[in-house]
Amino acid sequence: MPKRLIVFKTESLSSPGWEDRSLSHTGALTSILAEHYDYSTKPLPQTGDRLRHFAQFTESKEPKSPAVSTHVRWGDWEVSHVEEYSPKMPNAEYDCLAVCYCRYSPIESEWKELPKIQVPELQEH
Repeated sequence: MPKRLIVFKTESLSSPGWEDRSLSHTGALTSILAEHYDYSTKPLPQTGDRLRHFAQFTESKEPKSPAVSTHVRWGDWEVSHVEEYSPKMPNAEYDCLAVCYCRYSPIESEWKELPKIQVPELQEH
């Protein structure tokens, strides 16, 4: 099973929303929109793909999973090009690093409710 790190970043540090994108541990501004750790064989993102935006709507919140997103929609960031890197060293942590450069391209997109997560009840013995 491949181990891939996929980084989505803006084409420019000054892309819309720049003032809200900061690294949590330092507060420094960043062009990174998202990081995905992928262990599947599905294809890498391609030009034209969009990031998905997740949110939690209070009325749909699950008491058993209070931090879980309840809704999803297609986001305003569209992949403009992808660079793929494969490590040349043995035993590298990832088989592939993909950098997906994104441009801000707002769209009208409806929120859709995510399926409820089935949390099994723990049985006491």
